Amino acid sequence: TPFTLASPSLGLLLVFRTNTAYQRWDEARKNWGMNINHTRDLVRLGNAYYDRTGVSEEQRKKDLERLALAIWAFVRAMKRHLSPATEDEDFFREELLAKLPPNQATAILEAAHRPNRALYDLSMAIENLPMHFIRKNEMHRAVTIFEDNLGSSERLLSSPVPLFYSRHTARFLAFWLLLLPFALYEP
Repeated sequence: TPFTLASPSLGLLLVFRTNTAYQRWDEARKNWGMNINHTRDLVRLGNAYYDRTGVSEEQRKKDLERLALAIWAFVRAMKRHLSPATEDEDFFREELLAKLPPNQATAILEAAHRPNRALYDLSMAIENLPMHFIRKNEMHRAVTIFEDNLGSSERLLSSPVPLFYSRHTARFLAFWLLLLPFALYEP
């Protein structure tokens, strides 16, 4: 019957669409997991590489808190950037204004690309830490991974599943299901 011939094609279309969706979800999950790992890594590097020579404990805490907040601001700005426009804009503003210095929060909120502005602030926080330049360079390499994850996530967001999979599969499935009762009917 035509249904016997069409069933494998429909199955393949559904499998291709499902696999594509799962691959995208898995890549997004890996990007976010990499961000979580690198937030920990940057804070660890900042604590380990900080040169305490001639620096008070109070200044050390202040510098490391600035680094931690800059890392948080990037990850939070990335989450906001990748979310729908109205999802949590008000809460995002409140959080930034509550946790960051006013000029830094305003700069991020008014930026054309908020995560890039937050990355800039993170780079400046690293540059202002008292440590050897080689160690700063190592920390900047870790920041580059944030930028790579942001680019990968933006690519996932801006390039949807090919329209062919969606439309062709939906039409094929609708047509197949519409005609199925006629194929099953036996007078």
